[in-house]
Amino acid sequence: MKYVAVRDHLADLIDTQLSVGDAIPSERDLADQFGVSRMTVRRAIDSLVADAVLARRQGSGTYVAQPKMDVQARMTSFTEEMRQRGMIPGSRLIRAEQLLATPDVAAWLGISIHDRVHFVHRVRLADGVPMAVEKTWVAVDSAPTLISHGVPESMYQALADAGMVPTWGEDTIESATADETIASLLHVPTGAPLLAIARRTYANDRAVSYSRSWYRGDRYKLWVPISSPGRTFYPPRRQGGAR
Repeated sequence: MKYVAVRDHLADLIDTQLSVGDAIPSERDLADQFGVSRMTVRRAIDSLVADAVLARRQGSGTYVAQPKMDVQARMTSFTEEMRQRGMIPGSRLIRAEQLLATPDVAAWLGISIHDRVHFVHRVRLADGVPMAVEKTWVAVDSAPTLISHGVPESMYQALADAGMVPTWGEDTIESATADETIASLLHVPTGAPLLAIARRTYANDRAVSYSRSWYRGDRYKLWVPISSPGRTFYPPRRQGGAR
């Protein structure tokens, strides 16, 4: 099919010559180069836009999109994930304090209502760019001095240092849209798509933290390994392939 040749040509340009934010050749130039209609060119571009490889800007053109990062179903902290990707993790603290557990928080952590919890609300950054808004609750009994000397960059490491080594967890993942507050924190439009993840983390059989995170939908995708019944196999994430 003719549009496949155009798509493959654009994919090769993106891989070998163009950088994030660069404009691709115009539809007219591509149509002339391949001797096809602009409708055929548009179909090739549409398929790359659908794959989040390209992004259209109204009245401006089509540009190479920022590749999405995986949100992986495994027990690693945001800090560790960013370092593994060669990026510099960071945070912008919004709020950190001790609170009395609400009924919901008490249920999440398996503690009594009005037990004390650490609460941390922050924006997570990668190379200085806002990536996610995160709220975390940790029972004070699990890590009494968690925020006594400032908020730790990695909650998992801080819990391990307190003798509560995270061993497993459970995620609930949903689609969401950015309200005005989250949109402002993430520098995205109100109503922008988000990946919302609620995670309860355990040290053996004890729930030690509960978090709710809202990841930018334009920068993240979910990657989950699967295996046949009766097997548990988590392969390393392969590089390359579809962006």
